[in-house]
Amino acid sequence: VGNSTGERYSDEEYIIAVSEHEPAGTKEVADAVGVARQSADYRLRQLEEEERVRSKKIGNSLAWSVVDDEP
Repeated sequence: VGNSTGERYSDEEYIIAVSEHEPAGTKEVADAVGVARQSADYRLRQLEEEERVRSKKIGNSLAWSVVDDEP
């Protein structure tokens, strides 16, 4: 499975991983998707720019959550 940018895992896989572990640490998402932590961090930051997930700084870590589509 890939998308137009040639990435192996879909945005949906990241969003599902975040939703299943909310509030999800980057490492938890990486483990759930099956990628390195750095890869997950990069993709999660892209998704945050697209306002599909949001992050909250907790200590030295980021905790990720899914942005609800509902108003």
